[in-house]
Amino acid sequence: MTKILSIVNQKGGVGKTTTAINLATGLAAIGKKVCVIDLDPQGNASTGLGIEREKRQITSYDLLVHGKNPQTAILKTAIPNLDVIAATIDLSGADLELAPLPRRESRLKMVLANLVSLGHYHTIVIDCPPSLNLITLNALVATDKVLIPLQCEFYALEGLSHLLKTIKIVKSRFNRNLEIEGVVLTMYDRRNKLTENIEQDVRNYLGSQVYETVIPRNVRVSEAPSHGKPSILYDMKCAGSKAYIALAKELLKRNRKTKESTKMVA
Repeated sequence: MTKILSIVNQKGGVGKTTTAINLATGLAAIGKKVCVIDLDPQGNASTGLGIEREKRQITSYDLLVHGKNPQTAILKTAIPNLDVIAATIDLSGADLELAPLPRRESRLKMVLANLVSLGHYHTIVIDCPPSLNLITLNALVATDKVLIPLQCEFYALEGLSHLLKTIKIVKSRFNRNLEIEGVVLTMYDRRNKLTENIEQDVRNYLGSQVYETVIPRNVRVSEAPSHGKPSILYDMKCAGSKAYIALAKELLKRNRKTKESTKMVA
């Protein structure tokens, strides 16, 4: 069955898009068929996967606002097993266009239902915008699991508390199956004492929901998008790429354990 995983954080600059495209690439590299849906009007995930703007004819905007079949929007990337549904700046006005529409919070879920039922993909990764708006709400209603990239700084903790409350509300009102996949610490700097303090606070608060894998600050990871490539493709040997490959493996390992536990309970 296809799993839908949304990468969510209302705070910008926390490594959300970087995590989305590199986690997707990591899963694709170990043989999983993956589709990235870019829901950020900036279109950074699309650019980071090498999709030129002139190729973005049918986009995530068309899925949300016009109910287009997602299969018509799928673009192949240079990475085997990895496809993308791109975004353009048109998406920036989608909130206003969605507001008067019926079932405005469920439009993404409705258009993805057919794609999910085909079982063509192992995972659909949704890169959400850095805000808690109708676009993000659509992603949360459509998704199975939420992965939260968390930058290792003090203000990030305040935003995390607000995001967790939002997820709880969405779960109670719109999507009873919504679960938190986990929290991944990004921009981790072992030379900084504050980083260690933040990590300890988050692990004390969320326990096993925090991934063991942490994503370090890394120049090569920052350079990769300007070349239209995930860092795993740009420089597989750099520390950031190795961390994202480890994150993909940890995610799959956790999912296997969850399935085994479910079978034992059944």
